[in-house]
Amino acid sequence: MAKFTRIEVAMTMKKTGLVPLFYHADINLGKKVLKACYDGGARLLEFTNRGDRAHLVFEELIKYAELELPEMILGVGSLTDAGTAAIYMQLGANFVVTPVLREDIAIVCNRKKILWSPGCGTLTEIAKAEELGCEIVKLFPGGTYGPNFVKAIKGPCPWTNVMPTGGVSPTEENLRAWFEAGVTCVGMGSKLITKEILVQNDFAKLTKSVSNTLSLISSLKE
Repeated sequence: MAKFTRIEVAMTMKKTGLVPLFYHADINLGKKVLKACYDGGARLLEFTNRGDRAHLVFEELIKYAELELPEMILGVGSLTDAGTAAIYMQLGANFVVTPVLREDIAIVCNRKKILWSPGCGTLTEIAKAEELGCEIVKLFPGGTYGPNFVKAIKGPCPWTNVMPTGGVSPTEENLRAWFEAGVTCVGMGSKLITKEILVQNDFAKLTKSVSNTLSLISSLKE
């Protein structure tokens, strides 16, 4: 069962503006990534469901987070069907992110009051997601659409909360473009949790990068 309510998750997304994304089959490595992000100030992390038996890795990571990182809101991403979403929710996932808009996932998440964020690429899809109860829409792939797309849809739909994923990097130029366009938060994977950091086990560097990124986002949101 989720430790955090959908309202708490949404408010944390809006407050911090950053959702790091990560997947690796190595549980111990995953714990180090979680700890480094947490030490850097991140209070959300999306574990992407991208490997065989990934839910078994997630099960250990969420146990670790609940014991050692009490404010960390751990969710799951890259889900494409309601059955898989239900497995992760049973393990305690606090939010669900999908690359596509799936009504079956909306139903199972809403039934247990779990925040879900579907990948959308048109204003029609976004409107449908909001009609199904979505609080924060994932713009995916973000790099394909860009900040100008966000700015355009915020005109007729200023109530829409957008989280671009893909095409987001921890540079001032990139983040400024997204936040000035009106995004609520951003999802960031390999540009933040780089292959170099993982290979070199340089988790102090990851902590610093997360901290710097959060500080930059905070200044842009003021």
